[in-house]
Amino acid sequence: MAGAVEIKTASPNVTRRNFDPTAVVPEPLPPVVTAANGEDAGVDKLDKESREIVLGKNVHTTCFAVTEPEANDEFTGDKEAYMAGVLARYRKSLMERTKHHLGYPYNLDFDYGALAQLQHFSINNLGDPFIESNYGVHSRQFEVGVLDWFARLWEIEKNDFWGYITNCGTEGNLHGILVGREVFPDGILYASRESHYSVFKAARMYRMECVKVDTLISGEIDCADFRAKLLANKGKPAIINVNIGTTVKGAVDDLDLVIQTLEGCGFSRDRFYIHCDGALFGLMMPFVKRAPKVSFKKPIGSVSVSGHKFVGCPMPCGVQITRMEHVNALSSNVEYLASRDATIMGSRNGHAPIFLWYTLNRKGYNGFAKEVQKCLRNAHYLKDQLRAAGIGAMLNELSSTVVFERPRDEDFVRRWQLACEGNIAHVVVMPSVSIEKLDVFLNELVKNRSTWYQEQQPPCIAADIGKENCACPLHK
Repeated sequence: MAGAVEIKTASPNVTRRNFDPTAVVPEPLPPVVTAANGEDAGVDKLDKESREIVLGKNVHTTCFAVTEPEANDEFTGDKEAYMAGVLARYRKSLMERTKHHLGYPYNLDFDYGALAQLQHFSINNLGDPFIESNYGVHSRQFEVGVLDWFARLWEIEKNDFWGYITNCGTEGNLHGILVGREVFPDGILYASRESHYSVFKAARMYRMECVKVDTLISGEIDCADFRAKLLANKGKPAIINVNIGTTVKGAVDDLDLVIQTLEGCGFSRDRFYIHCDGALFGLMMPFVKRAPKVSFKKPIGSVSVSGHKFVGCPMPCGVQITRMEHVNALSSNVEYLASRDATIMGSRNGHAPIFLWYTLNRKGYNGFAKEVQKCLRNAHYLKDQLRAAGIGAMLNELSSTVVFERPRDEDFVRRWQLACEGNIAHVVVMPSVSIEKLDVFLNELVKNRSTWYQEQQPPCIAADIGKENCACPLHK
């Protein structure tokens, strides 16, 4: 990570020597909420079919207040010292939380110190990336360079694609599904039950009919159920969300089988639109041996990935690419900008394309290939160590997401920032997750687990990850 930035006070004559940023108390974890009946609301019984969301501390009890400067602050420097203290405490808290970050797919291993010189500029890429607007402080030249890199990765010619750097992965899904809806206004959206929640958010926002498709135990779309639901709605075009890595289990839908199922049900290529949600694995898959290709040489309509996940970026961002032929339905002239716009948002972060461009140039295809192999190796290590400790665990073949039994202690869950669903939790092994970090996690988990199950047996999670992956007494 980049080093700390030196903070100077407003007055050159004021020097603060008595402030020690290392002498701050770490921010405590939010306490577990106590239910009205006195029970611990944060630790649900494992035999419950559903779990309530665990509420943390009300953010307004720990917020950093905004206060008005005193009249003499310019001379005393008290305000600058106060803000320096707040920032130092916050930075220390970030460092601590980063040390114990395992459950969400963010690559925290990056250093963009060379780009600090650009933070003084308000860089805004509003409008179409390929048509310059009257606003001159933009980074379109970086944005288009990044888009060209991804176009080569997904095998589509420069003149055949359109895309832009989004503000997050969700925006990529919103845009891809919107394009599908514009191509087929009466189309039905099909998505597996394990698709990211933003897919179903898109269906609500666009008032689309949405059919949820069952999944296999791996989390992959069940094409037998998909076929049955296609045949039940054969009179309407199909808009399909294909997962290149599901949120919880990291499962990759079989794109080729999805296409075969569509065509086998009588859907010609002018009656379906496929959006590929590759938030995390969309960038990893091209570097996995034997992995099916995500390519515009196949009849897909769009692909989106997140830029802040595998690539590693200090702000949320993403990449969305679609076919040029589909964009005209969305695009409109904006006289105010002297440009056209087919994006979801108006203003777009102009710094994000520069960060992505910088990393893509530094690492290149070979660098990403090495990082993918490291992630897969470390994920297999974690799965093997969990099983050796008698803990049920699953790892899909093309994934770095290790699924295992949900820890009983919500304090432990929050400490390691684990993503949980029902009786399972997962660790997403990213380039910033080392073997040493996994060992610390494993040691803590095994030690705590020995106390959690002193008087009862671990839960059965065969229904979630398959009996061959479960380590309960029945399936051990």
